Amino acid sequence: MKAPWRPGYDLTLDKLIKSALQYNPEGEIVYRTRIGVERYNYSIAFKRMNSLAAALSSLGVRRGDRVATLDWNTHWHYEAYFAVPMMGAILHTVNVRLAPYEIEYIMNHAEDKVVIVHSDFLKLVESLAPRVKSLEHVIVVDADSAPERVGDAKVYLYEDLVKSHRESFEWPELSENEVAGMCYTSGTTGLPKGAYFTHRQMVIHAMSVGLFVSTTPLIDMNSTSTILHIVPMFHVFSWGLPYIATLIGTKQIYPNRLVPSIILELIAGEKVTHTAGVPTILYMLLHDPSSPKYDLSGLKFLSGGSATPEGLAELARKRGVEVIVGYGLTETAPVLTIASPPTKLLSSPELRKLTLRTGWPIPLVELRVVDPKGIPVPKDGKTMGEVVVRAPWTTPEYYKDPAKTEELWSGGWLHTGDIAVWFEDGSILIMDRDKDVIKSGGEWISSVRLEDAISTHPGVSQVAVIAAKSEKWGERPVAFIVPKPEWRGKLTLEEIRKYLEDNYVAKGLISRWWLPDKVIEVDSLPLTSVGKIAKRVLREQYKDIRVD
Repeated sequence: MKAPWRPGYDLTLDKLIKSALQYNPEGEIVYRTRIGVERYNYSIAFKRMNSLAAALSSLGVRRGDRVATLDWNTHWHYEAYFAVPMMGAILHTVNVRLAPYEIEYIMNHAEDKVVIVHSDFLKLVESLAPRVKSLEHVIVVDADSAPERVGDAKVYLYEDLVKSHRESFEWPELSENEVAGMCYTSGTTGLPKGAYFTHRQMVIHAMSVGLFVSTTPLIDMNSTSTILHIVPMFHVFSWGLPYIATLIGTKQIYPNRLVPSIILELIAGEKVTHTAGVPTILYMLLHDPSSPKYDLSGLKFLSGGSATPEGLAELARKRGVEVIVGYGLTETAPVLTIASPPTKLLSSPELRKLTLRTGWPIPLVELRVVDPKGIPVPKDGKTMGEVVVRAPWTTPEYYKDPAKTEELWSGGWLHTGDIAVWFEDGSILIMDRDKDVIKSGGEWISSVRLEDAISTHPGVSQVAVIAAKSEKWGERPVAFIVPKPEWRGKLTLEEIRKYLEDNYVAKGLISRWWLPDKVIEVDSLPLTSVGKIAKRVLREQYKDIRVD
């Protein structure tokens, strides 16, 4: 027996904003522009979403077309989060921290038809547009003027479009199985890979995370809360938090660029109760020169993206900030676990350490830690294995990449590539990464690609790049170089960084923040039995190395 389809039956993203409109239409949305701090409410936001959809439709955007965004955490970005997928198009959030050639690649790969771009990134789009053949229109936010064209694409100002399309837009009836959004991995091995998600997946993700954070006593996010969006909105839909906050009907704050002193001012001035971000952001908030004058007590900080150092969490707690870890991937939309323990463990003397674990699976997530044969390892907190998962919101495939999809979904489980231990209480703790990548400030740096660039220096014989611990950034790259005889003693940090600046950064091949913080000359590098550089051995030998 099959139930008939009925209008409104599908789980589509309009259900989230309609929930806010029903229960809290006057709920505040605070945002920063070049002019200053402004505010509106869910009711006005929805009207502007309607105008944006009407404007995009007038530009020829149809169901299934990709609309890209290159923007900070702005209310314009928030409006696109809903308007684009609700009209049947696909929201493609572009990571502005990728190298220019990677952004060009993914915009071509996604076949973006329109890009909504912050004025800060307009010159980047101007340089890329002639080589993105699918691009027809560019819409600029936070600007008073813009060129008429970039490449073959016509340019518009966002606010002009919204003001000139105030007619009622007729939202289409969509299937919950239509694709709502897509984003790309950070290209840790090779070029970035595209992950996409349907309306159903994104709604269920918002419902599951929303259920967890609203019912767990340590987090206790509800309609009276105030959430400040620090997680970049170009990074896996800001961990889904704009959708979750809308479903719950919380007061939301969009700070535009992430400036620590301004973030602190907003936390105090708007009485923020919840925020989230990578440990580096927490470090910056605690160490900013203006930080001591602000009262941060009562703030809940959901930390993810990389391991949260215990010392950093303790420093935050001394300021009254509760730090709770979460975990997920681009491919999982992203949340899988949150380290808010079950009620029976809330009285544990180890509670503060439990909140720094990788966490417990949120509702509807099925998670295992397995050995190379796919057999679950013991839940003893000691035996390591790979984290594999199933959840209703994991990407079904890598876009246009069947070979990588097969690897991702080997054995019917999504393989995270993260190595963890499993505890009897069901929580996990990430111990290592399967791939040799470096997590700096919540963003990936590919050690392989950095090695490739350094290896082209005329004085380099061999090179290996590993992560060193950094109190501020979590991890930073360190290059170990075997020099050619005539270059011995000459391959300094300054020499390598200048070479990379001139030959890679200047050409948009790698980002400046990828450059190593330390260069160490060595006579040889440890090798495996098949002649590969043994990075695990190197990491063990230099486990105490620090940069800052």
